[in-house]
Amino acid sequence: MANLLTAKELKEQASIVGLLSRLGYQPVFKRGRERMYISMLRDNDSQPSLSVNDDLGVWFDHGTGKGGNIIDFGLAYWKNLNFNEVIKKIQEACAMETGEARIIRPRKATKLPHYIVHQVKPLGTHPAITEYLKNRGVYEAAEKCLKEVYYYVEDDKGVRKQFFAAGWQNENSGWEVRNKYFKGCMGHKGITVLEANAKKAAVFEGYINYLSWRTDNPLADHSIIVLNTLSLLQAGINKAKMYSSLDVYFDRDKQGFLATKDFIKALPYATDRSSVYDGYNDYNDKIKVLHHALLSAERKTDTFFSGVRVPFSR
Repeated sequence: MANLLTAKELKEQASIVGLLSRLGYQPVFKRGRERMYISMLRDNDSQPSLSVNDDLGVWFDHGTGKGGNIIDFGLAYWKNLNFNEVIKKIQEACAMETGEARIIRPRKATKLPHYIVHQVKPLGTHPAITEYLKNRGVYEAAEKCLKEVYYYVEDDKGVRKQFFAAGWQNENSGWEVRNKYFKGCMGHKGITVLEANAKKAAVFEGYINYLSWRTDNPLADHSIIVLNTLSLLQAGINKAKMYSSLDVYFDRDKQGFLATKDFIKALPYATDRSSVYDGYNDYNDKIKVLHHALLSAERKTDTFFSGVRVPFSR
């Protein structure tokens, strides 16, 4: 093959819709700028729950709460392949033989909608954001770390749509944002580093998993490295080299196991700590289950005592 895209070019130019078409998947319907698919990343999807915005080059699977760029999709789709093998697979699908056109997302930077952050507030202002984090079981840990990010999308006609989410900044000053319906980045993608102990660090795929660990380990003094996407694994490895002790908490799925293997191959003294949430996909899955079990127990206790009649004494 000739003139194949680099990894950077894939993220910036290659069409996710075009890739899915090459793989044999077509959208069920279109909603605004988003195309909705039956998720090919899960076996049990019966309703269209994977959305793709090809203008922005992003996808989001509402069934798993995960999304990202075209490389993130490749890593999720070809679970048994490493990063470089996934890049090659995407290139093979998006690039035709010599002389044929490549499937590339049209460059219309001046006309595409852009996410603009216009306000950042302390956590606890918007009830929907608070409820989202409480439902994830991490609100208390998040109070010291996250902000409420208010942003809008302006299309080529100047029409704005307002949004809000919980957010944190990465090392490139981009805002990583999460809410019940959206996962994305405002600005340049990057890892997030929280400096603390100069010798030891804990490494996570996502920030919500870090907050789950913090919920379990409120007094731990580790420095923290959050990849924010597995496509930044190498950047995480490069940052982790400055620490002599490394605990790795990646997802316990094929993609996470492969990333852990690659991480420990690069830094053999690192330790896979994911066994602490064995039986769950990730740290937050465990915390959510425990959180909702505790809430259920509290409700039962409140119901019991509300029905107990206290004798009146004179």
